[in-house]
Amino acid sequence: MKKIKLYWSYVMIIFLVMSCSDDDNKSVTNCNTISGTVKIMPLGASRVQGFRPVFESYRYALWEKLIDGDWRVDYVGTQQDGATYENYAGYCFDNDHEGRSGWTSEQIKNNIADWLIEVDEVDIVLFSAPGGNDAIDEKPIEDILLNVNQIIDEIQLHNPNMTILIEKMAPAKSSFMSEGLTDIFEQMKIEIDELARIKTTTTSKVIAVDMFTGFKDGFLTDNLHYNLEGARFIAGRYYENLVPFLE
Repeated sequence: MKKIKLYWSYVMIIFLVMSCSDDDNKSVTNCNTISGTVKIMPLGASRVQGFRPVFESYRYALWEKLIDGDWRVDYVGTQQDGATYENYAGYCFDNDHEGRSGWTSEQIKNNIADWLIEVDEVDIVLFSAPGGNDAIDEKPIEDILLNVNQIIDEIQLHNPNMTILIEKMAPAKSSFMSEGLTDIFEQMKIEIDELARIKTTTTSKVIAVDMFTGFKDGFLTDNLHYNLEGARFIAGRYYENLVPFLE
C-alpha cells in the first residue's frame, strides 16, 4: 500500500515534469554522442529509471565517472526517460536503459527476452535491486529468487559471454523498513552472493555488488529512491566493479 501511494503521488506530477522537458531538452544541444564498443544495459525498476526532479537514477552519475575514467561505453535499452540531463565533458548523456517504475521481478522475467532481442548487442547488464518491489509487496522470497534465476538464465541464453553485475540491494529508509522487509533484505544479501557463485560460468561472470553496506537514510529523497548523493554512492559501487571488465 505504501508503494502504491508513492507511485500515484509521482504520477500526479508527471505531466508537470514532462511539460517542461521538451523546452529544457532544447538547451541540451551542441554536444557529442559517445559510440562505445562496450554495451551496458541498466536493468531494473524505478531506481534505474529515475524521475527527475523528484528522485535520481544512478545512471547519470555512473556515466560521468566512466567519462572521467576515459571509458567510452554505450548504455543500451528500449527505454528513455523524459528528464533533462546536462552535457558533460562535451558529451550528450546516453539516456538508454531498461528500468520501469514499479515493476516486479516477475514482470521483468516475462519481458527480458524480448528486450534483449530488440536491443540485440549487450555485453554487461547492471541488475538493480532484484526483487525490491516484490519485497515491498510482501511476495515470498522463494518466488523472488525463482524469478531472478530465470532472468539471469534469459540473459545468459541471449549472450553466453555476458557479464552481469547484480545488486545486494540498498535498503529503504530505516523508518520504512519493517521487520519483515528487513528480514527479506538480509536474506537476499546472502542469496545474491550464492546466486552469483552458482550462475557464474567459464564465459559469463555474475558479480554481486554490495549496495547495502554503508548506505544511509541521507542518500534517499523519500522512503525508497535516491537523491543526488545516493545516486553517486550507487554509481561508485558499480564503477569499482565495472572497471576490471572494461579493461
